[in-house]
Amino acid sequence: MKYIILIALFTTSLFTQAQTVCSLESRDKLELFLEKLAESNLSGKSPNELNTIIGQWFLETPYVEKTLEVPGSEKLVINLMGVDCTTFLETVVTLTRLAESNEFTFDAFEKNLEELRYREGKNQGYPSRLHYFSDWIFDNQDKGIITNVTAEVGGVPYPNQPTFMSENPQFYPQLSDSKNLDEIKITEGMIQKRGYYYIPKTEISSLEKNIQSGDLIAITTSMSNLDIVHTGFAIQKNGRIHLLHASSKNKEVEISEKPLSDYLAGNKSQSGIMVARLVTP
Repeated sequence: MKYIILIALFTTSLFTQAQTVCSLESRDKLELFLEKLAESNLSGKSPNELNTIIGQWFLETPYVEKTLEVPGSEKLVINLMGVDCTTFLETVVTLTRLAESNEFTFDAFEKNLEELRYREGKNQGYPSRLHYFSDWIFDNQDKGIITNVTAEVGGVPYPNQPTFMSENPQFYPQLSDSKNLDEIKITEGMIQKRGYYYIPKTEISSLEKNIQSGDLIAITTSMSNLDIVHTGFAIQKNGRIHLLHASSKNKEVEISEKPLSDYLAGNKSQSGIMVARLVTP
């Protein structure tokens, strides 16, 4: 039976519901967004349109790293007060899916976020979290939630051989457990056997006409042992595709000042993009 325990933690209180952690402030903000969804006239909007609308509700939300890393066993962390690029994307996609299904409850958000964040939609411990975003794309396509449209919009094969986590366990406290480390190595092996595509950053400007506002954007890297270094949403501005994202540089959710192609051009470690699109129910 589910239960709620109110815990005082310094100046912050937490709701701990089964394997879920959510601060009171985040819960309040989420309830406001759910109420806004219920009251807004969003019927008939496509998933991409919903991503764009809901994503902009988060503008100026602070960028905060490592909010998912909590002590003890793996928890489903819900944090709307501070987001990184991936948790921003996951939160928006979850709210979009609730808008489509007309479900506006905390329990529905919790269920849909867990489905999105974990392999096969179930939190079964730290290794079941979709740590590598190319794995996140693959798994959520397998669930029927998204479609990887990178090849369709003009992508070319991407040599995807991530080993960063297993080669750098010192950055991940949970990988001090040899069982977790072994499972991450298995995941890396599975990713390496798949075929992936990307759009090189030199080709984005000529192909951006095929990218839609609200598409999920995953930025690939020139690092040979890593797959994705940043995520966000495509958003059209003044006839060009920009990036709606949680910026680690400017420490908040924003729309990139430069078009997406120019945004990547100035970063040597960013090699291109993968593009995914929510499936229309």
